Amino acid sequence: MKITLRLLGFTKKYWVLMLFSFIFLILNTGFGLVMPKVVGQGIDTVVKSGLQTQIIIFAIIIVAASALRGFTGFANRYYRQVISQRVSYDMRNKLYNHLQHLSFNYFDKSQTGQLMSRLTVDVEAARGFLDQGFMDIIGLILQVCAISVILLMLDWQMALITLAFIPAIAWRTIVVSNKLRPIWSHVQQLIAKLGITLQESLIGIKVLKLFSLEKYEGQKFTTEAKNLYDDQITVARQMAMYMPFLGFLMTIPTALLFWYGGHQVINGDLSIGGLTQFVMYTGMLFQPIRRLGPTINQLSRTVSSSQRIFEIMDTESSLKEKPNAVEMGKVEGRVSFENVSFSYNPLGTTLRNISFKVEPGQLVALLGESGSGKSSLANLISRFYDVNGGRITIDGTDISDVTLSSLRKNVGIVQQNVYLFSASIRDNIKYGVPDATMEEIIEVSKAAHIYDFIQGLPEGYDTWVGEAGVTLSGGEKQRVAIARTLLMNPSILILDDSTSSVDAETERYIRLGIDNLIKGRTTFLITHRVTLIRNADLILVLKDGRLLEHGKHNQLMELNGSYKQLYLSQLSATEDQPESQTEEQ
Repeated sequence: MKITLRLLGFTKKYWVLMLFSFIFLILNTGFGLVMPKVVGQGIDTVVKSGLQTQIIIFAIIIVAASALRGFTGFANRYYRQVISQRVSYDMRNKLYNHLQHLSFNYFDKSQTGQLMSRLTVDVEAARGFLDQGFMDIIGLILQVCAISVILLMLDWQMALITLAFIPAIAWRTIVVSNKLRPIWSHVQQLIAKLGITLQESLIGIKVLKLFSLEKYEGQKFTTEAKNLYDDQITVARQMAMYMPFLGFLMTIPTALLFWYGGHQVINGDLSIGGLTQFVMYTGMLFQPIRRLGPTINQLSRTVSSSQRIFEIMDTESSLKEKPNAVEMGKVEGRVSFENVSFSYNPLGTTLRNISFKVEPGQLVALLGESGSGKSSLANLISRFYDVNGGRITIDGTDISDVTLSSLRKNVGIVQQNVYLFSASIRDNIKYGVPDATMEEIIEVSKAAHIYDFIQGLPEGYDTWVGEAGVTLSGGEKQRVAIARTLLMNPSILILDDSTSSVDAETERYIRLGIDNLIKGRTTFLITHRVTLIRNADLILVLKDGRLLEHGKHNQLMELNGSYKQLYLSQLSATEDQPESQTEEQ
């Protein structure tokens, strides 16, 4: 009940439309209730008088009532459709916007397919309830109450015969509802799981074909589809058992009415029109009850879907702005780590007591083995995660004291795993600066050494890159990403192994362009290329989350420590690698 009430809370802003829908529902019910009365009185009048004019009058009344009922039914369905569509629109936007503001920690633990399922399948299930289930329940209650009163007024004895079966029907409905709710919850999970399998197989189609795993993935998909099929068949079986039982319960009072009412007609205590009227009202009473099964089915699905939706909405971001967070203006780029510790989970520590200072405009190289904490350190500068201990300051201001948007306008990142949107090259480059001019786009394209490549394409900057930039090579995607970041003109630039997918010649051109743009800009460079390390103003050597050494190249070489060993080993590996093996992906 709590979940349903919370879902209905989304309709508050549309109370006027709800009122119109409710008014037309009442009118529709009222015009429907008129018809048995008119038919019963018409039969008795015609039997007594035998006048054809009376038949025509009653026929006109029936047609008019039917037409009005049709109009009010249309209006009711239209308004509730509008309400449900608007609510689903609001829910999707609220859910999507909430997801956008959750921290990286949440997405580290979540599956994309599950989230997509909640934004689509679950929201649609909630919309369906507002469109049909909710109003059907109100209409059912309204119609049952009104008809019950009418039946009691017509003949309380026959009314009791009819109404005596309603508790049994209600009890059976509750039992079926309780059985269906957990099944529907599992169905929703299976739909999401099936979506995950489909998504992963389509995204990884090249790997799938490379290892000839079409049959394995097909069997995997078939197994999950079979699990979904089994649960849906279970739901169908429950409904198939429920509906005949419901029909049987409805048949008993109808038969009793004909037996008891027939005797009253024979004895002269009830007219034929009165019995007809009573039977019609009884049929109208059971009509909404017959729809109760599908309605309960819809309600069970809605509750399970709404729980999944509200589960996301109730999730609070582990990364929060302070209530008094201030806007950070354009910074100089002075970065300081003060005894910073960080971990992704309580089971281990990723960074331990990291301390260093970087002056504006300096080039900082981060060096270390895979898993040493280089990327984690870079992520903390943009505050994708919060530190567990210590603090990070930019120009002397703790980054936790400023708004996230103003902080990230000052920090540009080119990540190791580049993601491009399914759009044109121009749109991908200006993604962070939508109002960028063509001159600015061309300037950063030249700096990233991607201009000549783009000019060689048939459609130039209007070339569509495909999903995740699939039509571009690894090196081309990285250069587009570099241009995209440079267009933001950030005061602090983070290059997370951003030249790993380019050959030595392309790397040289990129470096020539970037060297001009990083002047006066603090740059953090995560790389395994030894040629890019030597000119750094500061080199940070990380191992197992600890800062082992820091300083300039010559200083660290004189220490004869970890840096020297790592540098010489990488230099030797680079010199031993044949030039032909270094190719752009």
